[in-house]
Amino acid sequence: MGATAHTAHEAALERRQALMGKSGARAILTNFKVFRIAAFACIGGVLYGYNQGMFSGILAMPSFGKHTDGYIDKPSLKGWLTAILELGAWFGALSSGILAEILSRKYGILVVTGGIGVGGLSMIVPLYVSECAPPEVRGALVALQQLAITFGIMISFWIDYGCNYIGGTTVETQKDAAWLVPICLQILPAVILFVGMIWMPFSPRWLIHHDREDEARANLASLRELSPDHELIQLEFLEIKAQSLFEKRSVAEKFPTLQQQTAINTIKLQFAAIKSLFESKAMFRRVVVATVTMFFQQWTGINAVLYYAPSIFSQLGLSSNTTSLLATGVVGIVMFIATIPAVLWIDRLGRKPVLTIGAIGMALCHFIIAVILARNIDNFDSHQGAGWAAVVMVWLFVVHFGYSWGPCAWIIIAEVWPLSTRPYGVSLGASSNWMNNFIVGQVTPDMLSGITYGTYIIFGLLTSIGAAFIWFFTPETKRLSLEEMDIIFGSEGTAQADTERMLEINREIGLSALLEGNLSPIPEDEARSHVDEKEKSAELAA
Repeated sequence: MGATAHTAHEAALERRQALMGKSGARAILTNFKVFRIAAFACIGGVLYGYNQGMFSGILAMPSFGKHTDGYIDKPSLKGWLTAILELGAWFGALSSGILAEILSRKYGILVVTGGIGVGGLSMIVPLYVSECAPPEVRGALVALQQLAITFGIMISFWIDYGCNYIGGTTVETQKDAAWLVPICLQILPAVILFVGMIWMPFSPRWLIHHDREDEARANLASLRELSPDHELIQLEFLEIKAQSLFEKRSVAEKFPTLQQQTAINTIKLQFAAIKSLFESKAMFRRVVVATVTMFFQQWTGINAVLYYAPSIFSQLGLSSNTTSLLATGVVGIVMFIATIPAVLWIDRLGRKPVLTIGAIGMALCHFIIAVILARNIDNFDSHQGAGWAAVVMVWLFVVHFGYSWGPCAWIIIAEVWPLSTRPYGVSLGASSNWMNNFIVGQVTPDMLSGITYGTYIIFGLLTSIGAAFIWFFTPETKRLSLEEMDIIFGSEGTAQADTERMLEINREIGLSALLEGNLSPIPEDEARSHVDEKEKSAELAA
């Protein structure tokens, strides 16, 4: 935008920063109500993670192999058996954007819990959480989704390990319940989420965009645990409303024949919003950031480890199926623990440095595993120390993924979009995750059997490229409101008409008056007093 508009945005940012608390663990207590809401919504992540982790153990169970007529002994067929879930989840993620926009984020979660499944949940839950969260803890609350995923993976690995003993551990003695019980248990979190979401609040941003402003202001104040008349609520409410009006008027100018409220026009406008993702350089940059980040997240090889951990550990010298399952269980524990720091400190450290350091760490682990495997691939019986060294590198790889690309990739795709295209942008990013997840799940068995240590070299090289992509191409988004993403992606002021429209809207709704002095600047001691009061209340509540 022009200089005047930039000044307005800078003033809004400075004013909000004065009222906001610090980021970090203490900020989660300060915003404990929205933390509780986000934590409940992230039960969808538990379902997602459990579904992902469960299958690797089942593939190693003799009783399951007996029912597949030897399919799981053939690398290509084993890949298809594993990857077909991801193909369904890809469709769920891609189709859920329209559901989230038309039905709301809240009802979208209800619908996909009852039908489309983990693909839809992986897209709508971070979208819902990011729109409810204040800027200073948005990264932490979206990272709860990944923490929930790793919790689901962890418990699935240990449930598989325990169920492996039902009847015995051989093909003759093991009961079918060994693999049926883990499959059926995933119904439980789905039922809890479905019932509980009925009482969860709507996203205030969705309410504003759908002309339910009084309800939106009340929701926003409730989520922030402040009075509806508090300046922070006024400022956030008006910024969201300004962006919503700007986007609606831009669409009305571009598509004047679709403004009549009919079902057909509503659907046409949704597809027009999807098309707009590719119509400008600034919007296409967001598409690239979201889809390519998710491409690199999957080609770190994380789901190769999660889906085929017992096979990987067997190739590294852990010949016993029980020992391989036990080592797989450790994967779940270390990844869950490693994700906790991201929840606590990602809003202080930022997205870029954490993603870059995590990628470098993962790449080094891959290269070390490749060297160990190349030197000992047929001699692990006589070099057991080398085998265990490689196993430790797998665990260390999972640690680096846990604090970095696991949570941060989902944070980025949930926060970089304008209001009118956010559901479709998040849907596009999540669909990239699942499509690449599908490809990795399909090709990994053939790679492990065909090129052995070359598998880790490929993953290591791609992860290194991912580090460079994040460092040189992806902007930092910590502590910015969702409405300020336009500034860092350069989509403000693409035309003079846009500048004039936004300035007119700011004056019309009173945002300019709020920023230009009708309310006096906030003294530092008053801002600090406000933050201290919230923190003290949160501590008492806890």
